[in-house]
Formats: sequence, structure tokens, C-alpha cells
Amino acid sequence: ISLRPLSVYENLCDTGVGKSSIVWRFVEDSFDPNINPTIGASFMTKTVQYQNELHKFLIWDTAGQERKPSCSVAPQALSCFVFQETFSTLKNWVKELRQHGPPNIVVAIAGNKCDLIDVREVMERDAKDYADSIHAIFVETSAKNAININELFIEISRRIPSADASPPSGGKGFKLRRQPSEPQRSCC
Repeated sequence: ISLRPLSVYENLCDTGVGKSSIVWRFVEDSFDPNINPTIGASFMTKTVQYQNELHKFLIWDTAGQERKPSCSVAPQALSCFVFQETFSTLKNWVKELRQHGPPNIVVAIAGNKCDLIDVREVMERDAKDYADSIHAIFVETSAKNAININELFIEISRRIPSADASPPSGGKGFKLRRQPSEPQRSCC
């Protein structure tokens, strides 16, 4: 079994959509209803087995923001939305990401807080159709109720080319290399 570090940069969302809660649920399998908004960034890791590889997710949890994202940071990106306004903003983030990010970036879109059925503003079909149109992963999630959190990251693992696979034509593949183990959590 080989170890493959996978960087995930998840700032491509507005504030208050549950980015930190998704990461916390994935890494620690817990939920804090009183979690403080992220200031700056924090870094968390989790290693999961996918087929015959260990995928070590290196997750940058950054504050939601209105400025243009730093798109060249990671080959995987996680974007979140909750309501129609944040879904519209997400489309702008993804447009920037596709224009300025790595050509082989894996984009995952989480429709978070799916447990709030009574206040739903974006229909699952609309979000799924959008994700399909941009070749992105789409998963409805609830960090609070632990719905589809692990499935979201499994889907990211599925989209990552196998370590045995040859890079895409034109040599535009990304290299993954072994890294020394990091502490489980640290803040920036």
C-alpha cells in the first residue's frame, strides 16, 4: 500500500456555509454547533484507505472571503453552498478556479446543511446539473448529522488518478511525493 498526499484547499465559499464543520466532521467525526468562524486558516490531515492506496488528505480550512481565491494552491478544491445566494457566489468562485487553477484540478461541491429541508433554496437537481456541466463532484452533506461527509472525500479519492496511471497527454499531470508526517492539527 502506497501513501499519496492529497492537498485540499477549501476557501471557495462564502462565510457561514459550514466549511469548517465539514472538515471537522471528516477529520474528528464530531460537530460543534458553536464553532467559531475561521480567522486566517487552519490545517488538518486525515489518512484514509482507498483501494490499494492510502490517501492522506492535507486540508487547508480557510476563512470564507469575497476576494479572488488563490487558485494555484492545490490540485483538489472543495466548494460549499447552502442557500441561493451562496450557490450563485460559488459559480463565480468555480469560474475563477477553472480559469486560473491547475488544469487537472478536482472540484468537489458540497450542498451543506441538507438537514435544513424547510429552508432549502437550491434544488438538488439544479446543483447536480451545474456540477455535471463543469465536471465536478456534487454531494449533499450535513456536517451536523454526519450525512455524506465521508462520501464526499471518497468521491475526491475516486477522481484522483492512480499512482500507477501515466500522466495525461501533454505531460500535464501533477506529481505527488511522500512527505514527512505532520501533526494532526495546527493553526496558521
